[in-house]
Amino acid sequence: MRMGLVLGALACLLGGSAAASEAIDVNRSVYVERRDDGVRALEPATTLKSGDKVVLVVEWRTAMPGRPLTVEAAVPRTLAFQRAGSEAVQVSIDNGRTWGRLGALRLGQRIASAEDVTHLRLRVPASAPEGRMTYSAIVR
Repeated sequence: MRMGLVLGALACLLGGSAAASEAIDVNRSVYVERRDDGVRALEPATTLKSGDKVVLVVEWRTAMPGRPLTVEAAVPRTLAFQRAGSEAVQVSIDNGRTWGRLGALRLGQRIASAEDVTHLRLRVPASAPEGRMTYSAIVR
């Protein structure tokens, strides 16, 4: 049952659209990290289990260069966010209401941790008509 929930959440992530405009092509993919004899390899995720390390990739290309855009991605509840692939990525711990960097966001009296992250966002300048946002997580 848990495996079905994990794959269902990832299917939602892959099936949704991050762009409101048809002029933006968005592709998402999920890779699972496997280690064999100390060698780390990423392979497309087909099955996942609790404790698996995954890398999620959101790639975009816009047909309207010269316009800035913001790319956002929700972290499925079945995943515990670990880290973003770029310092430029902002995170939210409250479903996208407020944004910032880990270490600066607070949940009540404590500083928010990576596991509190619910969403990621990257502001893309007009000079970048295509790009990629990556993050790593662990299957809960």
